[in-house]
Amino acid sequence: LCCQCGVPIPPNPANMCVGCLRAQVDITEGIPKQGTVHFCKQCERYLQPPGTWIQCALESRELLALCLKKIKASLSKVRLIDAGFIWTEPHSKRIKLKLTVQKEVINGAVLQQVFVVEYVVQSQMCEDCHRIEAKDFWKAVVQVRQKTVHKKTFYYLEQLILKHRLHQNTLRIKEIHDGLDFYYSSKQHAQKMVDFLQCTVPSRSKSSQRLISHDIHSNVYNYKSTFSVEIVPICKDNVVCLSPKLAQSLGNMSQICVCIRVTSTIHLIDPRTLQIAEIDGNTYWRHPFNSLFHPKQLEEFIIMDINRVHERKKGAGAGARSNKHTLAEAWVRKTSELDTDHQYFCCTHLGHILNPGDLVLGFDLANCNLNDEFANKMNPQHIPDVVLIKKSYDRSKRQRRRNWKLKELERDREASDTDDERQYQDFLEDLEEDETIRKNVNIYRNADIPVESDTDDDGAPRISLAEMLEDLHISQDATGGEGAEMLT
Repeated sequence: LCCQCGVPIPPNPANMCVGCLRAQVDITEGIPKQGTVHFCKQCERYLQPPGTWIQCALESRELLALCLKKIKASLSKVRLIDAGFIWTEPHSKRIKLKLTVQKEVINGAVLQQVFVVEYVVQSQMCEDCHRIEAKDFWKAVVQVRQKTVHKKTFYYLEQLILKHRLHQNTLRIKEIHDGLDFYYSSKQHAQKMVDFLQCTVPSRSKSSQRLISHDIHSNVYNYKSTFSVEIVPICKDNVVCLSPKLAQSLGNMSQICVCIRVTSTIHLIDPRTLQIAEIDGNTYWRHPFNSLFHPKQLEEFIIMDINRVHERKKGAGAGARSNKHTLAEAWVRKTSELDTDHQYFCCTHLGHILNPGDLVLGFDLANCNLNDEFANKMNPQHIPDVVLIKKSYDRSKRQRRRNWKLKELERDREASDTDDERQYQDFLEDLEEDETIRKNVNIYRNADIPVESDTDDDGAPRISLAEMLEDLHISQDATGGEGAEMLT
């Protein structure tokens, strides 16, 4: 019999029924039944003391752990068996936890009890949102600049940043006429961005900081840091003139070269010998050189006759040659001068894709006024009449059949013009033509454009389906839209 109420019970160490045992002993004594959690309305994060703000969904495992940490010290005297949420209206500012605990009581008897802890959600603005509201939201800025007319390098850099997710810590990206500004909440994030830029594009950087405030009692200084990154002013398909000293150090290559791509180094090719060279950022700033022409100065030529040169004697001390290109000698005529008999003779590195009758874009050096310190000192016999850059295809047809797309960074743009669109199309065509650059870029399949057969193909380079990624689309049904039942 129970020693308190006399009810027959199975024997236990306390000789009491469960009702009397609970009346005598409360194992939840000392555990708070109410508490508070702080929530930032702007960024929708919860405060994890002392100063960490974390993202938690309602009734998530992370929110449960955060609430239990607030009563962790009180739960040390009991054994926690189960914890879960009791449903509350999402806008009620209340979170209820149902806890099951056990504890050993009189004479070794184990008592189990279920109770509810209620938390009141209080609004508190986090430091990051407070800085944004105070219009003092950034502590470091990275200013990326390139003094060129064409933005090919910036488009390539944008895809690298997206692929490596370097934009996640960015507060704001602002586009200006010759570059981009990246704003950050900490100097460490900005330094990480600068290190990434120096590894991916040939550049140089310098930094400065400005004192905003100073607390003389705690000796705390508040600085705003500025990092300036200057990218070399050379883009793909530029014709450059090297200094004699630099050309000699690169294996006695010709001073007039063509830039075939810009990655972490500048890749140059000599159209006369197929000799290739790579110039890193440090070498460029020691021996700087400029582009001889703007992309708008490209002229269209037609191939009248072409002969591939299979064997050419190497010069003394010559460096490596390109295996992807074929050396050829060609007679070309401007499409604007088809009514004349004036032809130009040139050596080209595009012998593997050019045939008589093809259209090709190039620069006319014979009829131009070169304003370059190295080109003006060269022997005129060593300057070619024409430098061919790339084969010309029908741009409108290429745009129609382009069944892929790229993602873009969200940024504050200036008023874009038709020239920006033309430059972006040039970059897309470069991706189709150069497999090396394509490996570093995430290309997504565009489901809106059907896959065409290759029967009407005019020979323009295209990206295969195997190189494309499927773009992830999360439908409203999958996430349980507004008013939908919760997925279990």
